[in-house]
Amino acid sequence: MTRKPLTAAELNELVAGLKKLSRNLWWCWDQEAQDLFQELSPRGWTNLFHNAVAVLHEVSDYELRMRLQDANFQERAKAVLHDFNAYLTDQKTWCHLNAPALHKNPVAYFSAEFGFHESLPISAGGLGILAGDHAKSASDLGLGFVGISLFYREGYFQQAIDSNNWQTEFYNPVDPQNVPVEPVLDVNGARVICEVEIGMSLVFFQAWRVNVGRVPVYLLDTNLPQNEQHFRDLTLRVYGGDSTTRIMQEILLGIGGTRLLRKLGVQPSTFHMNEGHAAFLTLELIREKMAAGKNFANALAATKAECHFTTHTPVEAGHDRFTPALMDYAMQAYHVLMNVPFADIMALGRVDPADEQESFCMTVLALKISRAANGVSELHGEVSREMWQSLYPNTPVDKVPIGSITNGIHLLGWMKGTVRQFWRRKLTNGDDNTALICREKFGTDWATAVNQTEFWERMTDPDFVTDEELWALRYKLRRELIEFARRRLLLQNSRATQGDFIRFDHFLNPDALTIGFARRFATYKRAPLIFQQFENILKLTHDKARPLQFVFAGKAHPRDDEGKRFIQQIIHLSKHSELAGNLVFIENYDIHVARQMVSGCDIWLNNPRRPLEASGTSGMKASCHGCMNMSILDGWWREGYDGTNGFGIGEDSHPDNIAEQDRLDSANLYQTLTEQVIPLFFDRDAQGIPRKWIQRIRRTMMTLVPKFTTDRMVKEYVQKYYLPH
Repeated sequence: MTRKPLTAAELNELVAGLKKLSRNLWWCWDQEAQDLFQELSPRGWTNLFHNAVAVLHEVSDYELRMRLQDANFQERAKAVLHDFNAYLTDQKTWCHLNAPALHKNPVAYFSAEFGFHESLPISAGGLGILAGDHAKSASDLGLGFVGISLFYREGYFQQAIDSNNWQTEFYNPVDPQNVPVEPVLDVNGARVICEVEIGMSLVFFQAWRVNVGRVPVYLLDTNLPQNEQHFRDLTLRVYGGDSTTRIMQEILLGIGGTRLLRKLGVQPSTFHMNEGHAAFLTLELIREKMAAGKNFANALAATKAECHFTTHTPVEAGHDRFTPALMDYAMQAYHVLMNVPFADIMALGRVDPADEQESFCMTVLALKISRAANGVSELHGEVSREMWQSLYPNTPVDKVPIGSITNGIHLLGWMKGTVRQFWRRKLTNGDDNTALICREKFGTDWATAVNQTEFWERMTDPDFVTDEELWALRYKLRRELIEFARRRLLLQNSRATQGDFIRFDHFLNPDALTIGFARRFATYKRAPLIFQQFENILKLTHDKARPLQFVFAGKAHPRDDEGKRFIQQIIHLSKHSELAGNLVFIENYDIHVARQMVSGCDIWLNNPRRPLEASGTSGMKASCHGCMNMSILDGWWREGYDGTNGFGIGEDSHPDNIAEQDRLDSANLYQTLTEQVIPLFFDRDAQGIPRKWIQRIRRTMMTLVPKFTTDRMVKEYVQKYYLPH
């Protein structure tokens, strides 16, 4: 049967649809959409950070139209656009049914960083990744939600390692024309421009909109010709510069972000501060209410009733503090506009308002002017209540009003395509009883099914997915990681020779137990801890019957020399010790590297100095891939581990002495590895299948995957904090 050619109008509609889709990050958690853009330019997709906007710039308009003449590609494009439009217009989401009031008056979520995807590098680490996943699940659940952050035109630093194995930093400009953002315009098509008082100056800013499925996130940008250069550079880099730059960025984020929402006609029901960076928004809300006629006390009380605060930092030094002199300089014009004595403003950020020498703490400001606050795991909630008890005199620690909601991940956003396709095939094509039951309950809607507990319970049924199939999947993922690592090692070596191509192809062993460690190289995360027992580890890696290998990645903060020394130590071992070939370090850690590692490793290692890991989410990303956690019982793992779904290092306690804690944790790590992990991994039956290991993978998937998602997390925020009580 001859297919009727597309009319010009139909072709125009398809092209317009793909261009609209490219500027909505929904594609980054839809496999079919990604496959379309990758097919248009496979090399461009790989080299341009898997960026749909950049790929469409790589492909001419004429080429795109000609590619759409291919019947198969055309049908797939139509199907993806149909799913995209159905997603955007769905009126039966969880929040439509459970929180309809939040559509008219949405949640305004302020965060200094959002980590959405490797194509938009405006996040430094876990805080931003959590914010990005929060936004994606808010979209999936149909929550009335708007995000506020800054548009960092050089983003976060790119990492390179010099000849001394020392981390160096460089920055790449983020071109708004080539990433999934669009300018915020008024009804006449002109740029929306707002202003904020910083010091004695008026600083102007524009905004860019990131479409995250159904929800917008607005990024503020001071790079305008009417600003002095140092103000134009306020939004140059994530957490760039000194304390003066930091306080100015935070004034822009909190006060400027609130003014942008007002200018756009958005009237939030809740202002959610993700960490203290945005806490100046409380001052702007007080100022608005006083301008409308309330006195200071009433304006403060009314502001408190509409604010919520999430703290992520269990370390005193991690909370932003500004000296009285810096506050006086930065807030000169604003506190006059506020018409509140400067001493009264300073008191809001002090534990002891009468202490004129005490610095102004953004966390204190947020806690004082929020109706509720939470930590990001049960243990972190306990630590936070102890840390801030002095703010609540005569209140027992367990009654300090700081709760907890444990973090999660956006499951579809983190699940590697290989795994998405595996489970989707099982759901849609299986003809056994379990597959039929799944289809009866979920239809063939993978995106809905994947967050359901019942779905993952059925995934553990050996009649639905056999041990052999799971082990084949694990082998495929490990192979993909190893080949990815080998390619990256070649790219990292600017002086690579033909011999290096051959040498790197012998690095890492597809049959070896593969342990991964990738995260920010803060010193409390103790990246080199496992190598404290170097000689013993060396013997394990060289055991031909039960081989072991390591893949490391991560960045240290540019001013954290101790973290850089950790990186240097690990890279030195990977190049100049007998671990070479069994230990590799992948440079320039980002979301893409993380996805490769959490999927391809067998064990995800986490050994923070307890209780300094507020939550952690990287291990959550491992679980859906069949990679199991081996971790200190800190953060989320203290809640997730049940003795059968991974491996715990040590007890649910820790000594107060740091040296003793490090010694004990090192011994416990080695013991867990040698007495539990290695024997279980290499315990094979006559068919070569590690049945007991796979049973633990099944338990991992069933007990962890549906529990530690941002869908669950956002629902908790809605029910516990966002909806009025």
